[in-house]
Amino acid sequence: MKFTDGYWQIRPGITPHWPVHVHEVIVEPGGLTVYGPTRRLNHRGDTLNQALLTVQISSPMPNVIRVKLFHNKGVRPRRPEFELKPQPQHEVVVRDDAQAATLTSGRLTVRVEKAGDWRIDFMDGDRVITSSGWRGMGIMDTPDGRFITEQLNLGVGECVYGLGERFTAFVKNGQVVDLWNEDGGTSSEQAYKNVPFYMTNRGYGVFINHPERVSLEVASEKVERVQFSVPGESLEYFLIYGPTPREVLERYTALTGRPALPPAWSFGLWLTTSFTTSYDEQTVNEFIQGMAERKIPLHVFHYDCFWMKEFHWVNFEWDRRVFPDPEGMLRRLKERGLRICVWINPYIAQRSALFDEGMEKGYLLKRPNGDVWQWDMWQSGMALVDFTNPEARRWYGDKLRALLDMGVDCFKTDFGERIPTDVVYFDGSDPQRMHNYYSYLYNRTVFEVLEEKRGKGEAVVFARSATSGGQQFPVHWGGDSTATFESMAESLRGGLSLCLSGFSFWSHDIGGFEQTAPASVYKRWCAFGLLSSHSRLHGSSSYRVPWLFDEEAVDVLRFFTNLKCRLMPYLFEMARVAHETGVPMMRAMLVEFPDDPACDTLDRQYMLGENLLVAPVFTAEGTVDYYLPAGRWTHFLTGEVVEGGRWVREQHGFLSLPLLVRPNSVLAVGANDQKPDYDYADGVTLHIFELGEGAAAMARVPTVQGGTAFTVRVSREGERIEVIMEGDARNWSVLLRGIRQLQSVVGGTASVEELGVRVTPGSGVRRLSLFL
Repeated sequence: MKFTDGYWQIRPGITPHWPVHVHEVIVEPGGLTVYGPTRRLNHRGDTLNQALLTVQISSPMPNVIRVKLFHNKGVRPRRPEFELKPQPQHEVVVRDDAQAATLTSGRLTVRVEKAGDWRIDFMDGDRVITSSGWRGMGIMDTPDGRFITEQLNLGVGECVYGLGERFTAFVKNGQVVDLWNEDGGTSSEQAYKNVPFYMTNRGYGVFINHPERVSLEVASEKVERVQFSVPGESLEYFLIYGPTPREVLERYTALTGRPALPPAWSFGLWLTTSFTTSYDEQTVNEFIQGMAERKIPLHVFHYDCFWMKEFHWVNFEWDRRVFPDPEGMLRRLKERGLRICVWINPYIAQRSALFDEGMEKGYLLKRPNGDVWQWDMWQSGMALVDFTNPEARRWYGDKLRALLDMGVDCFKTDFGERIPTDVVYFDGSDPQRMHNYYSYLYNRTVFEVLEEKRGKGEAVVFARSATSGGQQFPVHWGGDSTATFESMAESLRGGLSLCLSGFSFWSHDIGGFEQTAPASVYKRWCAFGLLSSHSRLHGSSSYRVPWLFDEEAVDVLRFFTNLKCRLMPYLFEMARVAHETGVPMMRAMLVEFPDDPACDTLDRQYMLGENLLVAPVFTAEGTVDYYLPAGRWTHFLTGEVVEGGRWVREQHGFLSLPLLVRPNSVLAVGANDQKPDYDYADGVTLHIFELGEGAAAMARVPTVQGGTAFTVRVSREGERIEVIMEGDARNWSVLLRGIRQLQSVVGGTASVEELGVRVTPGSGVRRLSLFL
């Protein structure tokens, strides 16, 4: 929201009240309270008839500073609030002298200038990270009411990222962003997942602790600043210092919640019926049998909307006109080794059998006059479940429990964005603050039912809407894309933005949702989709099985599904890291290479975990440009070594794409290419890539439950490479990628292969010494 007219003038109808200097600082245990008059105080008479801004500064955890500014404090608190997880027991140092007052938490210091003009600096030692200065924070009286605003300075070359799953330009500088969940598709400025958190390439992030609409001017109204504002009398934000992007994300997710670890089976290939297509049990069986006959591994089958009868969404009842024996159908699918997902949403159509029950018991959102809130968008006369009502949550959850008892394994939690504000909530929540937050309650309700029935570690949803904290309930997917290369690229931008907003697991509709892709788009998207954290074939009006595109699409889907299954020891370890630290599986390049300025703007490639670089191909002919940071990188699929520190242009067929392994890394590759959930330690091969002189690397091979099977540490000194294994590995081998000579082996056997030397130590061997 813009308040100024250029740099100097104010927009008509707006009266600003900016603090001009510090009047007084109160030092309290673990905090500071600062009072800023909005006119300069030259004598006692100046203390009359003016606004006074109060700023409270504290620290909820190391390297995080909380700033709360308010005008009138008598305003009643409004629900809901984000559920935060502060760490109260940590050292905070407060100092106060004639020049300034400071509060230090970890490496982060906030300094309040007491002499001279109003200024608050955030610092690491003597280095200023960002500041709130002249005409920064303030009170704005407007024709639409009062707003509180803050502006934080941006440095030269500073880039802003995040704010949820945004499909606009990856670097947010120059954008006007309103954080308000909407169903706008991937080709618009609207977003399904609005998260009031951004981070920059200068080592810090900002979490704006407001679930309601937050308006941001990102280097737009003031090109040297990020401005954010909310309606009302108060504004609270947290400045989170890294200084690396990984540390920023770790601290932000420690504050707002870490993601659950999805079950290993969920990382396999998902196939859906698509949305408006005609299907019945025979159609489903034909899809599944067609995949089996073509030897394409399939792991999850999803029934989209029309598993329920039209005009009845949601009633959680199978449409027995097309599925006369759902219990038997699910049993037969599970006998084939498939997991089952069904589509749901939080809306209750008027024809649903649940509508009257929900209305009678007060489980549906109401208008201020007591009527049930209804409209005809999506489903005729539909209402919304009031998830602030514990009984409504139990009622809704019981319908899901019945489906789980029938054999369903998980739910696609669609929608949750079209939430009205002219309603009254059971618990008195403010409808403006509930608009985005509704998605949190909706997905939490479903996720907790899954954990209750299936156990922790087995719960997974496929969610579209979210806000801060929603990362705790994975997985999320990118919504309605179009079957084009442009939409494939914008989907990736949205995913990278979401993963810089605290979310760790993300997927998208392979082949695009709207329209039907040309075979070239479908095949390129298959490669991208199988090298994402989660992989789902889904569309709107046409099926997404590969043989309907061309025969090569069958080979492409099979190849990359096999590849993902083999990579699961590495991928599931990266999932565990995401679960424990909040660092996402799909990482923008700047997360892993914050000191390489060439990575600041890259949005057509990403790191899949710590060691794999993926550059999807966005052209039919296979031309792709990507950037390699410094070092000797190895094409995983071909073994070719490429020198980094430069841009690379390559040509790739449909069975390939740039998939490069970081130098000085160990990649655990499994022995099973048919399923994602298997004994990763049995037959695993440890690929060692470009281990430099004096370098060391480590790989952890997980169990399928997320524990540790064994850990391998690799080091090189001169001509000697030493491999030390700790833990339980019954059958493992080492592949030295790019090595052409091996003089001797201690404790194993060796054979020269095309890409290097394979060492097979066999059972019980804990240490290998390899001499080059």
